Amino acid sequence: MIGRRRGSRTNPEQRRSPLAALETPPSAGVLSCRVLDPVNEPVWHAEFVVSDTTGRTVMSGGLDPFGSFVITVPAGEYRLAVSAEGYTPYRTTTTVVENTLASLGDVTLQVAQPPELPAPGDWEVEPAHTSIGFTARHIGLARIHGRFNSFAGAVRITDPVERSAMHVVIDAASIDTGVRMRDDHLRSADFLDVAAFPTLEFYSERFVHKGGTRWAVTGALTLHGVTRTVVLDTEYLGLGNGMEGEVRAACRATTELHRDDFTVSWQTMLARGIAAVGSSIRVELDVQLVRKG
Repeated sequence: MIGRRRGSRTNPEQRRSPLAALETPPSAGVLSCRVLDPVNEPVWHAEFVVSDTTGRTVMSGGLDPFGSFVITVPAGEYRLAVSAEGYTPYRTTTTVVENTLASLGDVTLQVAQPPELPAPGDWEVEPAHTSIGFTARHIGLARIHGRFNSFAGAVRITDPVERSAMHVVIDAASIDTGVRMRDDHLRSADFLDVAAFPTLEFYSERFVHKGGTRWAVTGALTLHGVTRTVVLDTEYLGLGNGMEGEVRAACRATTELHRDDFTVSWQTMLARGIAAVGSSIRVELDVQLVRKG
């Protein structure tokens, strides 16, 4: 028994080693980092990417609740990128040595300046560089992707932006999933019933800044003759100039719709009670606005 105890004792230097509690494979080391904001609070929602010297991603992921990550990688030189919404990305290079901890210590992310907002005035949705897409579940497994090809919209930007308003009209018959038979069914009375309800309309006059580049655009969506309140989770991307010098603004937005809320309730069940079409639809918007005049 005494011999066993003596044999199980750990070398004092091993106990003091930062890798004492980690099993590292041969030719590997450990890379760690803690990410803080300017007031030394953990930025736990940040994400990191570790790549090699060729740019190939070796490891990526999120941080723990304390804003840290610890990963084991082959010994070598690496590039680290840390990003978080509302902060300027951080990039550095480091070398990981075999059976050694390469700690970057505390990395402080600086608050990013939000992009310039659109100027007050009338703006139009530019169809050639805008997409209104959606995704639906099929038989509980696959995803069916589609879009609407014909639409028009206008936004009146005010000062402050929170009092702005927008109106978008979508041609229901322009639905396109790439399969003619399926599109005809979606246009029928089982789904959109485009003969009775030729358009979908969205009207909003509530823009709420959620911080950084995030906005919530709340409005009324009329679909299949039913009007419901919808919130678009929106990311504002900033301003730019087109080929002819025109001023453009861009944003991305997502929301989730439930078919039953708009009485689009057609359904058929497959074996084992699996629905042919999912009950919820994810909507994804990529929008460019052009300033009028």
